[in-house]
Amino acid sequence: MFSKILIANRGEIACRVIKTARRMGIATVAVYSDADARAPFVEMADEAVHIGPSPAAQSYLLADKIIAACKATGAEAVHPGYGFLSERTSFAEALAAEGIAFIGPPVGAIAAMGDKIESKKLALSAGVNVVPGFVGEITDTDHAVQISNDIGYPVMMKASAGGGGKGMRLAYDEADVRENFESVKREGLSSFGDDRVFIEKFIVNPRHIEIQILGDQHGNIIYLNERECSIQRRHQKVVEEAPSPFVTPKMRRAMGEQCVALARAVGYYSAGTVELIVSGADPTGESFYFLEMNTRLQVEHPVTEAITGIDLVEQMIRVAAGEKLSLTQDDVGIDGWAIENRVYAEDPYRGFLPSTGRISRYAPPVTPWAGDTRGVDGVRVDDGVRDGGEVSIYYDPMIAKLITWGKTRDAAADKQIAALDAFALEGLGHNIDFLSAIMQHPRFRSGNLTTGFIAEEYPDGFHGAPADAATTTALAAIAGFVATAEADRARQIDGQLGDNLPPPADWAVKIDGVEHDVAMADGAISVDGTEYDLSMEYVPGDRLVHAEAAGQAISVKLRATGTGFHLTTRGASHNVRVLPRHIVHLAQHMIEKTPPDLSKYLLCPMPGLLTQLHVAADDKVEAGQPLATVEAMKMENILRAEKSGVVKTVNAAAGDSLAVDAVILELE
Repeated sequence: MFSKILIANRGEIACRVIKTARRMGIATVAVYSDADARAPFVEMADEAVHIGPSPAAQSYLLADKIIAACKATGAEAVHPGYGFLSERTSFAEALAAEGIAFIGPPVGAIAAMGDKIESKKLALSAGVNVVPGFVGEITDTDHAVQISNDIGYPVMMKASAGGGGKGMRLAYDEADVRENFESVKREGLSSFGDDRVFIEKFIVNPRHIEIQILGDQHGNIIYLNERECSIQRRHQKVVEEAPSPFVTPKMRRAMGEQCVALARAVGYYSAGTVELIVSGADPTGESFYFLEMNTRLQVEHPVTEAITGIDLVEQMIRVAAGEKLSLTQDDVGIDGWAIENRVYAEDPYRGFLPSTGRISRYAPPVTPWAGDTRGVDGVRVDDGVRDGGEVSIYYDPMIAKLITWGKTRDAAADKQIAALDAFALEGLGHNIDFLSAIMQHPRFRSGNLTTGFIAEEYPDGFHGAPADAATTTALAAIAGFVATAEADRARQIDGQLGDNLPPPADWAVKIDGVEHDVAMADGAISVDGTEYDLSMEYVPGDRLVHAEAAGQAISVKLRATGTGFHLTTRGASHNVRVLPRHIVHLAQHMIEKTPPDLSKYLLCPMPGLLTQLHVAADDKVEAGQPLATVEAMKMENILRAEKSGVVKTVNAAAGDSLAVDAVILELE
């Protein structure tokens, strides 16, 4: 077994590998860029080596710096995590040349599966079902249009070396191909150094299901069941679960055996994942097709760990050290259900725009994962951030992974809702409300999932999960309780309130446009004249309260505002106005400010790089027309005209780094 390994990655996956290595008695080395100098994973490792500036291309993607760090520290092996150099054959070859073990598959398997075009040819030869498509090289946009017309719309265009949802566009007609083909090439080149693109048929009602593979260097290969990863946004996974509510035992075996055959065909060992697209329109479950094989650990691996009890990182390390698998296929079972939600630095209330900046408050619902595959009471958090940390423009926007386990799918989902309510994250935009809304959604609960779930269920964007009457009443009662406690504290401080003011105990609480009477008297509380059962504790200044309202547990995040509170729970944020009943009439005469009309300006919605300007001064534009392209967090974002008009002035140029709300151009 190795005595010291280096983790060629950052963030939560670096922390994850370090924790397993520590449990195995293996020393660890972290490498870090300027942006990560004070990151938790750097402090967690036994040693840390600085490898360059913040951009990944000048640090984490430089194999020679990783190898130099291994030599300087005596690290015998490298775990690459996912992304960065994890699927780079040249990196694995360079390590081998220096006598450093690669904690991953053999170079030949990485090369064979890393090229989506060649991998499809291999899958065909191994007897694996493959999606109809064009597996040759595409010369230009006209050629892409011809191929798409031949296959039949809709089609998916993908960067050959892509992954993680980058370099992918769905095209429903020729216009879509012409608009997006070059963008796919650019994303492939900028993210993976390869601008080749392939095109395949888009499966209707598609479900994204993947099989976890594990093999050793002695020819033993098993599959560890499946994961359902159908809930995606822009082809980026958001929610993953294991097992899949769609897969039957017969289907699981057929998929697993095909995936093992593919792995065996390329001499695979270590952990790997075969991704499949499955037609949800086929109730037999026989319409499943090979998409790609990821020759690395997946972001969503914890859900497999939770239902099998197998630490995949430990298995990868043991396999790399030459050990045989201690498991056979018969040893792999399914115990309960696990769901993972990815907490991203993006604002769902603003079209999921990336959000960067400092995390002013970070308090996960449980202590971050420390070894048990199911966490604490079925709740696990994998993260790599802390209070005061910064989410930069240089890396992926994922902040943490929240994993829950339960005996049933509903139990795992209910734990997600409760844990998300208690997940404190402040200082930047995040998707916690959105994740909670998904967990509560009737369609999610039914298991009727497709990769179009988010687009279909939130066609007009996300505006918060709908609150039922019980939740609204509970929030009104909590707001009245908190307001009373704050008023009591204010009276105890000299000069805060005059002696002639009656103690506020009767409140007008306006929430979601409906006003409620909330009264406190003799330790009891009533809402709209009816006594309400509320049990809670609150100390002025608390930002998270736990209560039992009408017999149901509820956690609420709280922030004081000028006229009440901002309350967040169950996937929605509510601005709650709370005023003493005797002064409500004064508030009714207050003048509300009307926000200025900014529709004539094209504002940059996130910090990013302006890569293209599609118009110039005096150009006529139509609503929906592309005006500019901004790159942020490794993704291209096309900004379109909200209305028709004429470009009056252009205030930025391609290559400019823009701040949030920077004016790119102005219309007449």
